[in-house]
Amino acid sequence: MRKSHWTPSIIPSDNDQTVFLVAEDFGKLGRAWREADYDEATDLETVIQDLLSSQYNDPIRVVAFNTEERWSEDVSEDVAHELRRRCDLQQRNLPSSIQDFVERHEAHNRGQLTLRLV
Repeated sequence: MRKSHWTPSIIPSDNDQTVFLVAEDFGKLGRAWREADYDEATDLETVIQDLLSSQYNDPIRVVAFNTEERWSEDVSEDVAHELRRRCDLQQRNLPSSIQDFVERHEAHNRGQLTLRLV
């Protein structure tokens, strides 16, 4: 008998969308994926707005997935850069609730810049 690792999806296939979820650190209570409204609160713009308006106290990761296309990805670094960019454009400081998140994920790509001498 041949074994298959495929299992049928429980998500309806007519709803092709990319979903963004935020993992948060609740201190002594542990870490968990935050509850989000299925129809409204899982798109990228809503997640970014919620992060900027301090809806999350200590976010640790943002993950995107698409059930129709069968992929998932940690997009924390991209979200951190976008949060910094928006705050810079608005000439405001990062909200304290996301400051650690942004600094931690920006650091992944931060390296020593070199000057080109001519």
